[in-house]
Amino acid sequence: MNAYLLLANGMVFEGQSVGAEGVTVGEVVFATGMVGFQETLTDPSYYGQIITQTYPLIGNYGMNSQDMESGKIWARGYIVREACTTPSNWRCEETLDSFLKKNNIIGIEGIDTRHLTRIIRESGVMNGAILTEFDPADPANAARTEALLAEIRAYAVTDAVKTVTCAAPEVYNPQGELHIALMDYGCKRNIVRCLTKRGCKVTVMPGYSTAEQIKELNPDGIMLSNGPGDPAEPVEVIENLRHIFALGIPTFGICLGHQLSALAAGAKTVKLKYGHRGANQPVTDFASGRTFITSQNHGYAVVGEELPEEMGTVAQVNANDGTCEGIQYKKWNCFTVQFHPEANGGPKDTEFLFDRFLNNVKAAKEAR
Repeated sequence: MNAYLLLANGMVFEGQSVGAEGVTVGEVVFATGMVGFQETLTDPSYYGQIITQTYPLIGNYGMNSQDMESGKIWARGYIVREACTTPSNWRCEETLDSFLKKNNIIGIEGIDTRHLTRIIRESGVMNGAILTEFDPADPANAARTEALLAEIRAYAVTDAVKTVTCAAPEVYNPQGELHIALMDYGCKRNIVRCLTKRGCKVTVMPGYSTAEQIKELNPDGIMLSNGPGDPAEPVEVIENLRHIFALGIPTFGICLGHQLSALAAGAKTVKLKYGHRGANQPVTDFASGRTFITSQNHGYAVVGEELPEEMGTVAQVNANDGTCEGIQYKKWNCFTVQFHPEANGGPKDTEFLFDRFLNNVKAAKEAR
């Protein structure tokens, strides 16, 4: 079956359907990872977006139930050059096509993803739609195409954290020595795994939890998770964080947690032209002078120059474009990073940050 990608600028790409049939509208972005496609699809940070994989062959080692980063696919659509129909791996349970169908996600294959990526890099992220119902390039469908274009251009990712966060607290490894409260703004399961394998009890808390609820939980440390959407939108979460930081509990923030913390400190965020999405982003750490290769997935960045000097300092920057990648706070017992030290599949260069965080937690606990 034919499928079509219609961009907000009116450009049409024709390919073949993969996954479910129908129409889906979202923000078209690209990710550069060669592996980790299942983790990408199930990462809540991609809520509201149509993902373009720049690597040409996707699904070659198949999909399995163990590599899920959440319980479902959060992306609104999927674009690949070629979807492998004969995956080969001992862990494989199903193909990409069947996985997309099972999750009712519309995809397209057979288009020039290199050309599409260049368009996004030059023009910036834009909205689009994947559809199987009609050919938007056919003049006979002009009225339907114009109606769909109006819907595409009006689309915006809203209520992201509210949509993806858990509804109630969830506890993992209840016998753990250190108790960590993980604020769920769209957290990936591997954050929980990285903490539990280090002997922690983890209580995943809804993203809108208040300082009073966290205090009642009496955790030894707090983690602020990754997540989707414009970081400036959930103003209630930002205000809650100001009160949570006032508790003095050691805190570590990742991705959206990094951005929300900066906003709570009085900094600003800005939408990037096409974001950082992939497993090959270089980050320079000022304290060590080293540059690490990191996995990232974000469309917004903290404006480091806007961070009040009395609140903290920029600790890491992106070696490609100089954007803020980490903050060490002065006023709060907290440090945050824009990248994903827990990423699967991605580089493990920065997983030591979990150990740094837990050392802070242990020191604070011993001092009490």
